[in-house]
Amino acid sequence: MKIILLDVDGTLVDYEGRLPESAVRAVQAARAAGHRVYICTGRSKAEVYPNLWDIGLDGMIGGNGSYVEDRGHVVMHQLITPEQCRRVVDWLQARDLDFYLESNNGLFGSPKFALRGDSVVEEYARRGGKEPMSVRDAFPTMTFEGPFYRDDVNKISFVLGSFQDYLDAQAAFPDLKAGTWGGKGETALFGDLGVKDITKAHAIACLLDYLGADRADTVAFGDAKVDIPMLEYCQVGVAMGSGGPEIKAMADYVTSGVEEDGLYRAFEHLGLLG
Repeated sequence: MKIILLDVDGTLVDYEGRLPESAVRAVQAARAAGHRVYICTGRSKAEVYPNLWDIGLDGMIGGNGSYVEDRGHVVMHQLITPEQCRRVVDWLQARDLDFYLESNNGLFGSPKFALRGDSVVEEYARRGGKEPMSVRDAFPTMTFEGPFYRDDVNKISFVLGSFQDYLDAQAAFPDLKAGTWGGKGETALFGDLGVKDITKAHAIACLLDYLGADRADTVAFGDAKVDIPMLEYCQVGVAMGSGGPEIKAMADYVTSGVEEDGLYRAFEHLGLLG
């Protein structure tokens, strides 16, 4: 039995959320062959929509490693504290930076995020070679009302006015893990703040310990720099052809892009289809 870990955006689905039929067949065939399949994503559970669960998954790692679930059982869940949430929300509002709170119970956008975020989400889609989309297209279940002081938050993402906003957030919140996404360095579109000292690799270790499984039986798939620790940790690391140069350089195998049946081809190459 193999433990298969799939990044979601750019790996299982494209950057417009489209799920290739060949990816569905790959997951279902692998599970029928006795393997376990988990998504391993920056998304919180509220962003894992029914179309993904419906293909048949054994569970998920979410929030870039803050949450682990196996067949409905919560194995591990680390949250930012209510006090940390309050401080971050106050800091972002004072700087007039729009944000959204990521919780397993929902996505909660600041009142102006739906308006101000559209241009950023459009640029994010454009960089992935996709058609423009709005905030409401990208996050169909997001609400834009408080309360924003919450006790169930995995991480907080915010629109960067400039890269300096990320640097300032990193300095202001040393007790949290600061990151960026949607681009590298000065080209980043979003910043985020989450639980310190968590990674996808650490979450996989927690899952394996719970399952009594061996790291030697792990296979990971990803497309972005944030996925590199996961691919390094697992026995076999597969990069999508649509991924960045850094992850392709370190991967054990590079498949085709998500829209070119990359997942199915890699499952077939690795003998995971039974």
